[in-house]
Formats: sequence, structure tokens, C-alpha cells
Amino acid sequence: MSSRMQQGQPLFILAEGSQRTRGQSAQDSNIRAGRAVASAVRTTLGPRGMDKMLVDSSGEVVITNDGATILNKMDIEHPAAQMIVEVAETQEDEVGDGTTTAAVLTGELLAKAENLLDDDIHPTVIVEGYTEAARLAQDAIDAQVLDVDLDDDLLVKVAESSMTGKGTGDVTADVLAQHVVRAVRMVYDDAERFDRDDINVHTRTGASSSATELVEGVIIDKEPVNDEMPRSVEDATVAVVDVKLDVRKAEADTEYNISSVEQLTAALDAEESELRSYATSLKEAGVDVVFCTKSISDRVANYLAKEGILAFKSVKKSDARRIAHATGAKRLGSVTDIDTDDFGHAESVSIEKYGEDELTFVEGGAASKSVTLLLRGGTEHVVDELERAINDAIDVTIAAIDKGGVVPGAGCTEVAIADHLRSEAAGIEGRKQLAVEAFADAVEALPRTLAENVGMDPIDALVDLRSRYESEGRAGVVATGRFGEIGDPVEHGVLDPAAVKREAVESATEAATMILRIDDVIAAE
Repeated sequence: MSSRMQQGQPLFILAEGSQRTRGQSAQDSNIRAGRAVASAVRTTLGPRGMDKMLVDSSGEVVITNDGATILNKMDIEHPAAQMIVEVAETQEDEVGDGTTTAAVLTGELLAKAENLLDDDIHPTVIVEGYTEAARLAQDAIDAQVLDVDLDDDLLVKVAESSMTGKGTGDVTADVLAQHVVRAVRMVYDDAERFDRDDINVHTRTGASSSATELVEGVIIDKEPVNDEMPRSVEDATVAVVDVKLDVRKAEADTEYNISSVEQLTAALDAEESELRSYATSLKEAGVDVVFCTKSISDRVANYLAKEGILAFKSVKKSDARRIAHATGAKRLGSVTDIDTDDFGHAESVSIEKYGEDELTFVEGGAASKSVTLLLRGGTEHVVDELERAINDAIDVTIAAIDKGGVVPGAGCTEVAIADHLRSEAAGIEGRKQLAVEAFADAVEALPRTLAENVGMDPIDALVDLRSRYESEGRAGVVATGRFGEIGDPVEHGVLDPAAVKREAVESATEAATMILRIDDVIAAE
């Protein structure tokens, strides 16, 4: 590819085989790619959204309704389409839910921008209009925040709204939502500290989702290293060890010449003494339970069992970190030079059998209030989807408490945003007004999609929504009966954290405007 001629010879500025797309062609390609990705998750939106089955090259199957998971598992190559994936990931990281909303909104903003580009509206004008519209949308969201106390009943509705349609079932969603709110309330500290890592989710197949339980502590998928060890320890002193409990090996390769039985006996006695010293040191320090991230030899395990110490080996570092955080234990690199300040404390450590497997429960940690939701499900696919739904519910409950309250769900807030944008657009000069109105149309695509996914006529539903909003000030698409209906989402308990709406508008606008500003795509071979 050459940009000019020098002494009759072309000057090459790109590697051979590179491809370049410019102007309208580049914009059209990027917009189409973004819209295609957004449309892939469109049917999953809402309480009656459908699931997707994703099969990777190795044959692993994922069945999910979660927008971030779908987009993450899809093998997307187009760079503009990757931006939609990043929108969903950002939404997931910041507020935990609303990923499908953010992705669909990005696609709609691109679709409306395409129409404006066809009408010869410059991309910069569209970007400025969208930016102004996003600011106005945030004002509309703030105006929709409900002036209510965030009590447990309301938070259960928030959590249930997040989970409905994600494989939980309407009846189970209510029970799970109550578990979620109790978990959040148990670890939330209004004054200073809240650590999301204090709420854990552990899955186990073999029962229905209604058998899910809330445990005040940490659960790890481990069993004792020796069958003679105690199965339960009350008022336990806990040590978390990051060193092998085995015979030490020399750092350099060495050889020892043994010329007599006495020398061999002395060597074996020294080895045995070293192994016994691990158990002796821990017992003398008052340790009842040991969690080791590395190996424990069978002989050391035997000595520990004789001392009445419960021990676990090859504990995952993430589990060791959670146990240390909950109990107040320090991570030890040695068991020979330790004191009582290095240990943690738990009210109880016990092993319980679930089917053919054993789980270890560390309850009543002294350092922090940690809780674990033990999720049950009939199959791996069920519990995996339940885990995603529960994590979303935890995040939205925290967002409601910590990031600005709740707003009506079911598309009600989106209708309010669109109405506010159209009323404000009249005061905006120039062609930016068209972009603001296009933004309003894009936002209204969300309640229209909700209506379509519950079986309503989307056009009729949108007309009814606008009418009810004008007359009653609040209206949404409520999934009741065989088909949905237009009603007050607050009365039906459909509530969303305001932070989810704010983040969706912000991230979708940023992604759409970034794509619109691209007019030259240079791709290597």
C-alpha cells in the first residue's frame, strides 16, 4: 500500500498483506459487528428471557442466561465487537448485574447512530449528543430513586428481581433471595468496613435448589489427612501453614556415605525426630487444627493424629486466605518458631458428609464475620447457573445499600429516561438534538425487548407504557400470568439498584461513542 510516489517508486508504509478500511465502510463494519453481538444476548433479557447453550472446542457445555458469561464464552474476533464484551465485563465488575441491559443498549445506540450517519450527521455531532443525553439520563435515574428505607423486605425484592429468569424458578428465587439478604446483613458494617470476600458461595450437586443453606463460616472441599483424626473440634485454635510437613531436602545435590548400621540407625532416627517435631511443636503451641497449602507426609499425619490435631493438606491458596481472614490466623512459613499471636480461632471446625464427598466447615471465626451459601442443585449445569445468579443477587443487594438506593424495574426507569430526554431535547440547539432524541429511542428498546420476551406485542406495550407513565407516573412490563402486563413495578416488587442503571448508561455510551469515532481500521495480516 503506498501513500505517495517518490522518484517514480511507491513508498510502502504498511506491511505486505495488511488490510485497511476507511470512512463510511469502516464505520458500517464496526456498527454491524457491535449490533450483531448485542442481538445475540437480546432474547435473554428479562424474567422470561431464554437461555443460551455454548459449546467450546473441547466440548465443554455452558447453559446460561447471564449476559457477561455468554459474551465471554463466545469466540469473538472482531475488535469492535470485543468492545461490547468489555462493556458487559465492566458492568459485571462494577455492580454485578445488568450486563445484558448494557450490551443491548450499546447495540441500540449504534443502530440509531447508523441512521443518523445515513442522514449525513457527522460522527462528532452524534458523540456530543450522546454524551449530553447520557448526562441527562443520569438526572432522570436520580429522580426515579425511591424514598424508602432499605429494610430486609425491600432488599429481598431487589435480590429476587435480579435472580428471576435465571434458572432459579419463581418459588425458589424468593427463598434464595432471603438467604442472600441474610448473608449480606450478617457481614455488612455500616460504619467502616465491608469486604465482599466475606460472602462466599460453595456449590454441591445432589439435592434441589430449595435445599440451599446459609452457613456462618467458611466451607472448603477437603477431608482430614488421617482417618484417626477428630471429626469435629470445638473452640479451635487454627494454624494456616504454607510449608511442606515432610523431611527437608538439601538445596544442593549431596551424597552421604554410610559405613555402619549405627550410622544408618542414627540417620533414620534423625529423620523420624524431625517428622515428630512438627506435631510436637504444634501441640505444644496449643494448635487444634492445621490447614496446610502444601503436602503433609503420611508419617507426619500419623503423629498429628496421635496428638489429637485435625489437619488438612493441599488446601487451595484462596481457601487458605479466606480461613486466615475469618479466623485471624497468620500464614506461617515454619512450624518451629511460632507463638500464639500467629494462630486464629474458630468456634468449631467439623467435617460433614454430602453424598460420597466430605466438606469441612470452619464456623464462628474470631477475626471477621464470614458466611457461605451452600448451593444445591440436581446437576452441574444447574448449580453453575445458580452460582452465577446468586453472585449477581449478592452484588445488587450490596449496590442497593452502598451505592445510591433503588429504582423501579421492569423497564419503568428506561421509560422515564426516554421521556426526560425528549422533553429536554427541545432546548438543545443544532443537530445534537437529533442525537439526544435517538438516544431516547435506543433506551426505549429495553422495555420493548422486555415486552417481546414475555409474549406481549412490543409496539402496543410501548404505547401503553408511555400512556400509563404520563397518567400515573410509573409503569413497567410486569411478567404475570401467561403473558405480561403493564403495571406498577413497585407494587409487584420489581426493583433494581440505581447503580445498575447508572453504570449501564455510562458504559454503553462510552463504548458506542468510541466505536462511532473510528473511521480507519488498519489490520495486520
